[in-house]
Amino acid sequence: MCGMPQPPVRSTPTRPPRPDASMSLLTNVMDHSLDDGYAEAAARKQAAGEGGLPKTLRAKLGLAVGLVLAALVVTVGAAQARVAAPVVAKEREELVDRVEKETQAADELEETVDKLRADVNARQREALKSGGHGEQADLVSVLSGAVEVRGPGVKLVVDDAKEAGSAAGGDARGSSGFSDTGRVRDRDMQRVVNGLWESGAEAVSINGQRLTALSAIRAAGDAILVDNRPLVPPYTVLAVGDGERLSRAFQDSADGLYLNALQENFGIRTNISAQEDLRLPAAPSVIVRTAQPAQPAQPNTETTEKGTS
Repeated sequence: MCGMPQPPVRSTPTRPPRPDASMSLLTNVMDHSLDDGYAEAAARKQAAGEGGLPKTLRAKLGLAVGLVLAALVVTVGAAQARVAAPVVAKEREELVDRVEKETQAADELEETVDKLRADVNARQREALKSGGHGEQADLVSVLSGAVEVRGPGVKLVVDDAKEAGSAAGGDARGSSGFSDTGRVRDRDMQRVVNGLWESGAEAVSINGQRLTALSAIRAAGDAILVDNRPLVPPYTVLAVGDGERLSRAFQDSADGLYLNALQENFGIRTNISAQEDLRLPAAPSVIVRTAQPAQPAQPNTETTEKGTS
C-alpha cells in the first residue's frame, strides 16, 4: 500500500547572533544612557515651558553682560578721574609751592651760616694776631691756617693708575677699604703731606682744601676724605715754601721715595714741579686754642718743717 506523499517541510532560517550579544550590560548602557528619572524630569520641564536656553545663547548673553559691566566700570572711572583731575592739579601746585618756599628758606639759612662762619673766622684771625706781636703773630696765623697764603712752592699731582685694578708684577697691596691696587689711598696721601711738612713746607692744601694741625685724611670705602670732605682724583697738593729746595728735599725723603715706588710698582701717576706763585686759601674753620705754661709746684712747708725737726 502506497502511502500518500508528505508535503515538504519548510524550515525557517535562524538569524545570526549579534556580535554584541554577549555584552548585554554595555548594550543596555549605550541604549539607555539617560536615566529614566532624568528623562522624566526633562520631559516635565519641557511640558511646563522650562526647557532653558541653549548653551551657546547663554554664553553669548553672559559675554554681553560682562562687556556692559566692563564698559560701565571704565565710564565711571573716567568720570571720576575727570572730576578729580582739578583737585589733583591743585594739590600738586600747592606741593610745588611748599617745596619752593622750603628751598628758599634753606638757601637763606645757608647764607646766614656762611656769614656767621666768615665772621667767626675773622674774629679768630684777629685773636691770633692779638696774641702775638709783629712777625710772631703773622707766623702763628700762617701756621694755623687762619689766613690766606701766597708765595713760591711746589705743585704735586698724584693720580690713580691708568688701568687701576691690577698691580704690575702681581704684587698685591693691602686692601684697607680699597679694592684696586692701582688706586691712591688715604695712607698714601698721609705720607705725601707729612713728607712735605717734614721737607720744609709752610702751608699745604689738597684740591683747594687748606690743611691745619687738626686736619685728618681718612678713607670711606674707595673715597679719600679730608676733614670729612670727599676728594676726587687727581689729587693736587700745593705746598708753599722754597720751591726748588722743597722739591729736592721731598723727593729725597723717605716719603718721596715711597711715592716713587708706588709709581714704579703700581703705575700710580705723579708729577712734581716748582712754582713761583701759589695761592692757598684759609682753612674754612680754625679752632683757636692757647696753652699756658705750667706753674712750678710750691713745696709743702709743713712737711719740710716736720722732716727737719
